Amino acid sequence: MFLGRELELAELSTELKTKKKSAILVYGKRRIGKSSLIEQAAKSFDGIVVSHLFSRTSYEGNLALLCRSVMAALNFPSTTSFDTIFDLFDFVQKQKKRILFVLDEYQYFKESRKKGEVDSYMQGIVDSIPNNIKIIFCGSYISVMKELLQEDNPLFGRFTKILRIEEFDYLDAARFYPGLSVREKIRFYSVFGGSPYVLANLDYKKPLEENIKKNLISQDSLLRSYIENIMLREIQKNYDVRILEAIGNGKKRYNEIQNLVGMNDSGLLDKQLKNLMGMETVEKVFPINKPKDKKKQFYEIKDNLMRFYFTFIFANEALISKFGQAVFFENVIAPALNTFVSYRFEGIANQYFKRLAQNGKLRGVTDFGSYWYDDPKKGMNGQFDCVLKDAGGYDFYEVKFYEKPMPRFECESEEKEVRALVEPNCKRIGFVCSSGFSFKSKEYNLISGKEIYDKDLL
Repeated sequence: MFLGRELELAELSTELKTKKKSAILVYGKRRIGKSSLIEQAAKSFDGIVVSHLFSRTSYEGNLALLCRSVMAALNFPSTTSFDTIFDLFDFVQKQKKRILFVLDEYQYFKESRKKGEVDSYMQGIVDSIPNNIKIIFCGSYISVMKELLQEDNPLFGRFTKILRIEEFDYLDAARFYPGLSVREKIRFYSVFGGSPYVLANLDYKKPLEENIKKNLISQDSLLRSYIENIMLREIQKNYDVRILEAIGNGKKRYNEIQNLVGMNDSGLLDKQLKNLMGMETVEKVFPINKPKDKKKQFYEIKDNLMRFYFTFIFANEALISKFGQAVFFENVIAPALNTFVSYRFEGIANQYFKRLAQNGKLRGVTDFGSYWYDDPKKGMNGQFDCVLKDAGGYDFYEVKFYEKPMPRFECESEEKEVRALVEPNCKRIGFVCSSGFSFKSKEYNLISGKEIYDKDLL
């Protein structure tokens, strides 16, 4: 079942329908739906599709396997072989047919020779192919695939279409569980995130707690294996995984991570953080009112599922073994689960505003995100995570993950506290509550969970 990706599917399908040659780059994390997207778009291609998955083997081995895929698609004997990849594509061009090459997990082929060599081969091929041939380069190692976009790479400037595939946001993820209540949609997304592979392997007839026990606590579970053997494989080879443990379920400053990990100030942590950001595992966030203040910059894990894993599962294997899965859940996860989801709901609120902005419904707003306040007289500082900025100032939103509607008196109390910290920059106060509100108001902008999950935003 193919869900979402309407924009990417339309763009890719349009490119495949053109009568000119195409070199297309599709990249993103593993199991995020790249191959499914390409397969769906390829249905609109009027010609032969050669779909090939590269392997962790030698250049010669990959070339032989590619030859076999080509021969099978063209109905030639599988024993036909070619000495070089140029010979293979020369043969393909002589067929005078419309052919689409899907080169999946291209990074394995790319890394089978010294740096830039395979890319140089492919540059020559892309430059020489006729209009009836199209090539899709697809890969999961983001840092490796991003090299193709660098100016010193032989393939730089050759791509006619570039698609970076990201996880589903909260609204697209909810397509996998349309029958759940708003509260449960928030909880499932907060824990399991937006990977189509992950979402397709959950049992929505069972509560969130049972899905956590079955899919994450057990060492042999499907999603535990997915995290440790797929999501973390590239990271563990090159980076100190304790960085992710240190960040966990929150935002950490550089010096906090440095102290928790125990790295000295040699620049190694800075380098590793930059690489982890390049891999889209970690992101740097900063207040919209202090974007250049390095002391107010924070790092956080991007993926909700990985954040949950490093908050509760990583380094707790001994406890799980001692107490068993059920008791471990009740002792460690259950008491903190609501707080974990509450923090993630703030992220959902910002994704909602992003949806509004991209749909042209936040006219006049110049930025949105977090806001840093600092009151030396009161000895207080901190951060509001959901703030909109326009020419007149800032609109501050308090985000609440509640089981019951939020009452007026609590909104009034929250407003006093917020204004006391951020006046005179505060233009308006708003509230986002998962369960809605027990009153109507013209003075406050009230956004319920039901509004956040409005299908008109899709």
